[in-house]
Amino acid sequence: MEKLEEKAETATDIEVETETPSEQTKIRWDGSKMVSTYANVCNVSSTREEMTLLFGTNQSWHAGQKELTVELTNRTVMNPYAAKRLAILLGNTIREYEAQFGELKLNIGDNEGEKNS
Repeated sequence: MEKLEEKAETATDIEVETETPSEQTKIRWDGSKMVSTYANVCNVSSTREEMTLLFGTNQSWHAGQKELTVELTNRTVMNPYAAKRLAILLGNTIREYEAQFGELKLNIGDNEGEKNS
C-alpha cells in the first residue's frame, strides 16, 4: 500500500460543547505528523485490555481465488473505551452516508459488496 503524500500543514481548531452549554472545551487537532494511507481490508482482534485493528490492501485481483494476499500496512491499538467511541462514530458516519448516497449492501463472504466501490 502506498502512502499518500498529503500531510496536514497546520492544525485545525474545533470547539466541542461539554455537558454545560456555558462551558466549552477547545480541541486542537494537530495533523503535523499525520500520514494518509489507503486500506480496503480491516481485521480486529482483542484482549481484555486492548483492541487491535489491522489495516491493509487486498493484493488479489481475480474473484474465486483459493488464496488471497493481504498486505498489512497499519496496526492501531486502543483501549476498549476508545474502540467503543470509534464504533459509535463509524456507525453515525455510515448512517449519514447511506442517507445521502443510498444503502451500502454487503454480501459477507463473497466480496459482492466491494464490486460497487
